[in-house]
Amino acid sequence: MTIAIVLGIVVVALVLFSIDTIPIEVSSLVVVCLLALTGVLTPTQAFEGFSNDTVIFIFTLLAMTQGLASTGVVQLVGQRLAFFARFGHQTFVMAMMVAVASFSSIISNTVTTAAFLPVACGAAHRAKVPKSKVLLPLAYASMLGGMIFLYGTSTNLVVSAALQRMGLPGIGVTELAPLGLPLAIIGIIVVVLLGPLLLPAREGQGGVESWTLRDYITEAMLPPDSRYVGKELADITEGLGVRVIGIIREGQTLSAVPTYRMQGDERLIIEGTRSDIMRVKDLKGIELRPDVKLSDEELDAKDTVLIEASVPQGSSLVGRSLKETLFLERYGMVALALHRKPAIQRITKLQLLGRTFGERSLSMLPLSVGDVLLLRGPRERVSELAGGNNLVVLSGHEYQPPRYGKALLAVVLFLGALAAGSLELVPLSVAGLTGMLLMIATKCVDARHAFRVDWRVVLLIGSMMALGLAMEESGAGKFIGNAVAGLGAYGGPRTVLALLMVLTIVLSAPMSNQAAALVVLPVALNAAQQLGVDPRAFAMGVTLAASCSFITPLEPSCVLVYGPGHYRFTDFFRLGTPLTAILVAALVVAVPWVWPFHQKGPDAPPRGNTPVSAVVAPASPVPAAVVAP
Repeated sequence: MTIAIVLGIVVVALVLFSIDTIPIEVSSLVVVCLLALTGVLTPTQAFEGFSNDTVIFIFTLLAMTQGLASTGVVQLVGQRLAFFARFGHQTFVMAMMVAVASFSSIISNTVTTAAFLPVACGAAHRAKVPKSKVLLPLAYASMLGGMIFLYGTSTNLVVSAALQRMGLPGIGVTELAPLGLPLAIIGIIVVVLLGPLLLPAREGQGGVESWTLRDYITEAMLPPDSRYVGKELADITEGLGVRVIGIIREGQTLSAVPTYRMQGDERLIIEGTRSDIMRVKDLKGIELRPDVKLSDEELDAKDTVLIEASVPQGSSLVGRSLKETLFLERYGMVALALHRKPAIQRITKLQLLGRTFGERSLSMLPLSVGDVLLLRGPRERVSELAGGNNLVVLSGHEYQPPRYGKALLAVVLFLGALAAGSLELVPLSVAGLTGMLLMIATKCVDARHAFRVDWRVVLLIGSMMALGLAMEESGAGKFIGNAVAGLGAYGGPRTVLALLMVLTIVLSAPMSNQAAALVVLPVALNAAQQLGVDPRAFAMGVTLAASCSFITPLEPSCVLVYGPGHYRFTDFFRLGTPLTAILVAALVVAVPWVWPFHQKGPDAPPRGNTPVSAVVAPASPVPAAVVAP
């Protein structure tokens, strides 16, 4: 009866996770509630997943990656990738995927994808390549990188914790690398070769980007003492990933030739995303001058926000310029840049370059309905701005310049925390918490930003650990494992391994990678026991298969690129299906090589501190070698 209840809850979980209108964290907590209400688990057992050492470490790991983002570590590497765009689409995609996979091998997949997203979009624009050809490989690279090391994805960590709870040794820091690294390389090669053939050349419909990474126009000045004086324009355009569309010097328009050596007192017309504009603002030696200089004490305050605001129909700003309306004095916000509809944007660029209607500055251009301004100013002025009828606030976030001077320190603290936990100098949770607090104490990241982690991940993992425990305690895992093990009589352990990996991939679509792995893991361990093979092979196969969910856009990294790349569900199926098939085939062949099927003999040294018999009691007589004495 208990087995039927647990399997029923698994079905309920599948249904809840498949319903988009129900937040994933709510579905996760419903599962915990059902396990406690039905008596399958005691309240203590149901909630112990949230206090698990690994779950706490995952939370601190997500917080520490905020520190890496705040200090610009990932962004600095991403900016350099723009250099490869000059060598063609495939070269850039290859370089980008290698860099992304390297970062995501130790940093959260989602954080890595989000950090590289603006760089990939900007490089695609400069190379005149549709974003749809670039962004899906970016997401896939972050998922492939998660297979390499223990810390690459939270799935590896939660499976490691589950193995330890079931009496097997956890996953070593580099244990997955002998197979994960070749798989990542194979995956990158497959995407680079098949991507141009299977990915669509699709841009946005209707001309207006609904996504927040709009292309803005702004103006910048080179002061006479700028460090860029005498250097080539390529140091800004290619080295920093910024598009300079023209140079104004003494009233004359000059072409933005990369080899042009810049002089002082020049006006640069720059086009780029919000991230591009803010990156230029933070550079020493360049001053943004779309409205006024940004040295006001009011703008230096900590409580400063960056927002996007649109000019609606009927606004008193329509037909008037920023200078004419005394924008700063009236609204208390500085206009950094301007986004317009594509057709108007082209005319605006010509105006700024002096080719139509004479040369104008950005602050002198009349505003039109639908224009979007990138504004920066005190937080308290945003509510006043939103309460009026002249501007509609679209989005906003607190602005913090990257703390590049703390980048090395952030890397040292991050790697130090990982090393301390990996070498078992201190428990994982203590190592992660210490690293996070040191990042806050050394001002690598503000406390408010450090705690802006995706709490859904923490709630999901804690809940699914409870479901995995229920599968183990009730015997549901043993029940399904016996049925799966029966297939071994027809095709041997490899057939069972392949079935378990396919089941993990199928379940990861509605449930997430972590949840699927935790549900299938007890089944895999029991199947291994019934077949008389080392459970390590099945456990590692399930772990790696959980990172092979490329067929649907439901993985968080894929969700991030879905809108910006203007993808459809079928785009993921076209490229994800052959990629998944190739990687699963490679896993079926290679997993037994790295983790042999044969069971260790009684005289062989144990692989962990607890015998395999602690995993689960055998359901039927099995060879003596299966159960350690």
